[in-house]
Amino acid sequence: MDPIESINIKKDTSFGFLLEAKNRGWDLFYCQPQNLSLKDNQVIADAQQINVFNEVGAHYRSEASKTIESDQFDAVFMRKDPPFDMDYIYSTYLLELAKEAGTLIINDPRSLRDCNEKLYTAWFPKFTPKTLVSASADQIKSFVTEQQDVILKPLDGMGGASIFRVKAGDPNVSVIIETLTQHSKQLAMAQTFIPEIVKGDKRILIVNGEVIPYTLARIPSKGETRGNLAAGGSGVPMPITDKELEIAEKIAPDLVKRGLYFVGLDMIGDYVTEINVTSPTCMRELENEYNINIAGKLFDAIEHQLKQ
Repeated sequence: MDPIESINIKKDTSFGFLLEAKNRGWDLFYCQPQNLSLKDNQVIADAQQINVFNEVGAHYRSEASKTIESDQFDAVFMRKDPPFDMDYIYSTYLLELAKEAGTLIINDPRSLRDCNEKLYTAWFPKFTPKTLVSASADQIKSFVTEQQDVILKPLDGMGGASIFRVKAGDPNVSVIIETLTQHSKQLAMAQTFIPEIVKGDKRILIVNGEVIPYTLARIPSKGETRGNLAAGGSGVPMPITDKELEIAEKIAPDLVKRGLYFVGLDMIGDYVTEINVTSPTCMRELENEYNINIAGKLFDAIEHQLKQ
């Protein structure tokens, strides 16, 4: 995961997993992706054994780092936030070798590579807004002209970074496209703007194929089109709608097939805009609001898988 010392334990989903593992008597070890190595065809980790506490400012205690072979672990969580760069990909290769040696990896490392959080929506076109993925300025400009009101975004971002709303005739459209595509050298995504964003960008959690019946609506702040909490949006827990549940349940079997145990589906209105597989968040907010144990559902599935 990312540096444990800097997380917000009230909201950090990875920390929620750590607390659940501790409550079940698991031994906890922590490292960052750069602490993985391959030596003599064995994946090893320079990891610290840790204990965690639900106390702000004193949430963990760690021991000295030691080198441990991956097959000594029952399960490894990959919870590194994007950017999804080459170092991230190299980590998934090492974790795939660890999986082949018998360690359960959550989420599956091959699927982490295969399922780009923006592009993976293309496997479910019935549930997505009209979308274009291209590096061509001409294609993107034509899409803006056709759709009139469009969201442009990079394929490797998170937290609302570099997301633009562009309307037909916007004098800045060319420079925005140049910035996102690196002058037509990099793919970017364009999607029809969905006005229902004012009601929130809904985060729906799916745990081992089970759709959690509550969502966190990330409501944009005044003057914003982005609901991301990192971009100033406010999180409002609410029950899932029948339509959201119907769509999520149709997507869930593919997640299970790909070994994606914990996924965050993003929906605006009746449309799926992203499928987050790297380090989905919003679990702790829903657990606190509805007094449910989402992490427990995940660990039930993991322990069942380990027994298999």
